[in-house]
Amino acid sequence: MTTPPDDRHFRREMASAQRAGWHFIDLVTAIPRPGDSLMVTLFGEPVVVVRDAEDDDVRAYRCLRRPRGAPQPVRCAVRYGMIFVNLDQRDHQLVEPEPISATPRSA
Repeated sequence: MTTPPDDRHFRREMASAQRAGWHFIDLVTAIPRPGDSLMVTLFGEPVVVVRDAEDDDVRAYRCLRRPRGAPQPVRCAVRYGMIFVNLDQRDHQLVEPEPISATPRSA
């Protein structure tokens, strides 16, 4: 019989392993017009996803709970019509996959 995980250990594991990846938020069609926004909670943190009115880009911000705190931008990517957010604060660059040139093998 297994014992339930320690709450402190579970929270530490979620903070390190789960937050470091890209997480699906919604489809781009959820914010169709410039100025539209979407509020979600990801790992207990409120995140606002907005479509920028100037250049029509999709951006995400972490809502700080401090008084008069400005929203902190988080990494956001749109792939295949889906919005993904990464809350990891380490400085990672979104890397495009290199094209693979495969040559067919002859029989």
